[in-house]
Amino acid sequence: MSKLPDPNRRGITERVSVAGSELVDYVKQLIAEGNVRRLIIRKPGGEILMEIPLTAGVAVGGALTILAPILAALGAMAAWITKFEIDIVRKDDHDDGPPAPPSE
Repeated sequence: MSKLPDPNRRGITERVSVAGSELVDYVKQLIAEGNVRRLIIRKPGGEILMEIPLTAGVAVGGALTILAPILAALGAMAAWITKFEIDIVRKDDHDDGPPAPPSE
């Protein structure tokens, strides 16, 4: 797991590698944690396959119901690709406002 700087957003970004067979369960676990703002699913080469924004304050049961079609798509992708990288953007303890403006 590595921490990545994200100059356009406040918060903490991590990148983890996950086996295809563990992808759906790992995403469900992240949703249940409640402090995740966004998930970016990538191929090992870095190509983005899917970006999932998660609304703060959504109940876990409601989030899983709303995200059921996305989880089904992740399951289908996991059948074809053996390894994924997931960028996890978490809420920072000091992150109370909107994303920071891009640096110029």
